[in-house]
Amino acid sequence: MNSSIRLKLLPALLLTLFLTACFTGVEYTPRVSERDVRRENITITPEDTFLAHVTDESLAEWKPGKRFRVTDDKIRLIFGATVSPYDSLGGRTLVFTGAKEAPSITGTSVTDISFTTETGDGRTFVYRINRPLARVMAQGPLSVPFTIQESLVEEARELMDGQQYYVLTRTWRDDSDNSVSGRQFVPVTVDSVTPGNDIYPIKVSFTDENGRSARIFLHPGPRGYTPRSFPALFSFTNPRLRYPSITDEAWEKIVNGRVALEMTRDECRLALGSPREVDRGADQSYIREVWLYENGVYLVFEDGILKLYRH
Repeated sequence: MNSSIRLKLLPALLLTLFLTACFTGVEYTPRVSERDVRRENITITPEDTFLAHVTDESLAEWKPGKRFRVTDDKIRLIFGATVSPYDSLGGRTLVFTGAKEAPSITGTSVTDISFTTETGDGRTFVYRINRPLARVMAQGPLSVPFTIQESLVEEARELMDGQQYYVLTRTWRDDSDNSVSGRQFVPVTVDSVTPGNDIYPIKVSFTDENGRSARIFLHPGPRGYTPRSFPALFSFTNPRLRYPSITDEAWEKIVNGRVALEMTRDECRLALGSPREVDRGADQSYIREVWLYENGVYLVFEDGILKLYRH
């Protein structure tokens, strides 16, 4: 085995030896899942309800002229014979012209929803739903695959544009929409709210207190509706105020997603988020915990204080 391989294996070997020493005492508790780690009593906050009502409109609410941003050329799949394989619709805007009930080839009633392009080239694209018009009209919000309803983005824009929030994640996007590491728990000012992508329809562009600009994609709705809802990404108030016992030095590390020896479990959780898995154990001297994250990151605590880590 050459020296470079031995160096790469050294951290794993040290952790194995450490864990063996940790969990040979008088008590051992089995692994705890992330769900157990994050279990807590949830209190409804203003952030939870802020975008909860921002949803797609139902077909009954649609008016001719309603606009849809196309997110992917795969939208050709839903338009059947009304579109050609050579049509490129990704990034374009479709305009709703109407909906009507029609018979299918089997004799059942279906709903045909018609669109044109915003350029008004005279072509009509038809999205067929295999249910009668009355049933489609009676259902709740209706989404058209591979599109974003511009009314949804406009409603979010009216609420967020120009406002200041505290961002709660370090996962930002740059001008080219590439993932970059930002700072968390810092104030940002929203510069614009524009259509996002097929999964997260709202793109929030902002500038932080240092003048750095970035973007975050989110989906409207209440907490728990999606992992990237408003309350998971932004706060109306300064999170720092909730942790007066944390020193400024430790808080600066938390903001930048870093940990250091002698930090507490709460400080580490704020810095890195909840672990994927936890190993707990005890001997006659210490209560020890090992927090395991993705990509080989781990933290080892003795009586709640960080004593060893790889990050």
